Amino acid sequence: MSDSTHSASAVSDVTVWYLEQTSPSDLSPAALPADGVTVARSEIPLPEFSRFLYTAVGADVRWTDRLDHTHAQWRAFLERPGVETWVAYEKGTPAGFIELDAQEDGAVEITYFGLIPAFRGRRIGGHLLSYGVARAWDLAERHPERTPTKRVWLHTCSDDGPHAMDNYLRRGFRLFDTKIEQELQVAHPGPWPGAHA
Repeated sequence: MSDSTHSASAVSDVTVWYLEQTSPSDLSPAALPADGVTVARSEIPLPEFSRFLYTAVGADVRWTDRLDHTHAQWRAFLERPGVETWVAYEKGTPAGFIELDAQEDGAVEITYFGLIPAFRGRRIGGHLLSYGVARAWDLAERHPERTPTKRVWLHTCSDDGPHAMDNYLRRGFRLFDTKIEQELQVAHPGPWPGAHA
C-alpha cells in the first residue's frame, strides 16, 4: 500500500483500489514458504525498528507519508490499542512486515504490508499476508478492549508492486471501491540516503 502527501515538482494520477474481507472464512491461505521463514509480532513499540521496516520496504513503491513523522508521532501510533506489527524473518533476518490498525467499528485496516526487495519472489509475501490477515481476524483476543473484528480492509494502488493486487485477490479480498487520485511525486531516500538512486 502506498500513500504520498509531500510536496514535489511532479504530479501524477494514481489508481487506488479498496479491498475487504467480511468473514474469517474469506481468507484463502497461501502455501508455506521454504524452511527458515518465521513470522513474529513486534510486541515492544519501537519507532526505530518500524521506521526501518517502512523505509526498507516502501522506498521503491513510493511510501512517503510517514517520512517526516517525529519519533513521538511514530511512538504514539505504535502504542495505540489494537495496532500490531507482524514481521517475517528468513533465518533471523527481517524480510517484511504487515501492520494492523483496529478501528472503532470492528474493522481492522491493514495499513502497510510488503517485503524488502531482496526477499520478493520467494513465496514469503503470500504467507506473510495470510498470517497477518488471520491475526487481524483474531485481534480482539489480544486486545479485549477492542470490538471483535467484523471486517478486514486495505487499499493498494498503481504505484505498488506488480504482484500486489493478485496476492490480495488470491487471499480472498474483494474490491469494493476504486478512485483516481493525484499524487505528488516525492524522492524517497530508502533505508539510507542514496540507497535507491
